Amino acid sequence: MRKIKYKKGRKLQHITLEYTGTHKDHESEMQLFVYNDADVVEYDKFNVLALNTCIDYSKNNWLNIHGLSDINLIKTIGAHFKVDDFLLADILNTTKRTKLQEQQDILFFNIKSLLPSEYSDNISVEQISFILKDGILISFQEKRSDFFTHIRERLRTHSGIVRTKKADYLLYLLLDAVMENFYITIEDEEDKIEELINLTKKGADPIILEKIENHRDNFNFLKRSIVPLRDSLYYLKSIKDDDTNNGIEKETFSFFIRLHQKSLELLEQIDSDMSSLESASNFYFSEQSRKMNEIMKTLTIISAIFIPLTFIVGVYGMNFENMPELRYKYGYHSVMIAMFFLVIALIIYFKKRRWF
Repeated sequence: MRKIKYKKGRKLQHITLEYTGTHKDHESEMQLFVYNDADVVEYDKFNVLALNTCIDYSKNNWLNIHGLSDINLIKTIGAHFKVDDFLLADILNTTKRTKLQEQQDILFFNIKSLLPSEYSDNISVEQISFILKDGILISFQEKRSDFFTHIRERLRTHSGIVRTKKADYLLYLLLDAVMENFYITIEDEEDKIEELINLTKKGADPIILEKIENHRDNFNFLKRSIVPLRDSLYYLKSIKDDDTNNGIEKETFSFFIRLHQKSLELLEQIDSDMSSLESASNFYFSEQSRKMNEIMKTLTIISAIFIPLTFIVGVYGMNFENMPELRYKYGYHSVMIAMFFLVIALIIYFKKRRWF
């Protein structure tokens, strides 16, 4: 059975700063939003040397990095915001599972963004990491994508409440946008499952079973990606209950609880879809068995018809001297006619018994 992994990458020591993903050809770029309820300032293709002059600690700041191939850039950002090298290693090592971690005044969150591949039944994976510290949200993406385009527009146009909230609410919006990709992926898988179920009803092509197994692997992969996300979001709920949290306002916790509910819904949907896959697999094997039974029934009926004919041929093939039928003028024709009517009688009998 095909085994899906998050990414194929060389295993590294935990503290090693090396990008292990597959998007090494994407140049690292930065974008900065500095905003509050009154205004917003956007810096496109932001230069890391301008961090001291452009970051405004009296406002909310969102620094987004596209591309993780520039290790020196990641190190510079880590040094400026006093981010531990262990967290930077987790950002660059895309083989890590989803997790949430608190470290002094930093809240670290990384998540797998999954989307269906355009030209195959596989799932494309991108790791996205977030650091929340002192009203500054830093997001790290492996490549430029349009996951957060609508959130940028909301910041620019003052749509919704995002500019009236702190950076923790922006973190909620970004996580919610990534989780929407799970719904898109599951919906795409469901459409393909429906096609497979229709194919199983039309025939029992072995390629159908192979596709069923591929989609089962995809759902297992989705489940392995969502379970740690669910656990991380549940941990946020425990932070709220313990009243010990880093960078998250009390009124914002309700939004993260919604994300936890979404993760539960996603897992329930995956379980339901895997049951549908199991039904499709069972239907495939049932159809195979039914066709085999039909073949065996046809062969059995043919054998049952030829058994008495073989008996007759065997009797008259013994060539004993005292067999008067052998010298009968119309013996051959009589036997052939008798055999013909015997076949007709057997067919009528089988038909009445509804054996075919």
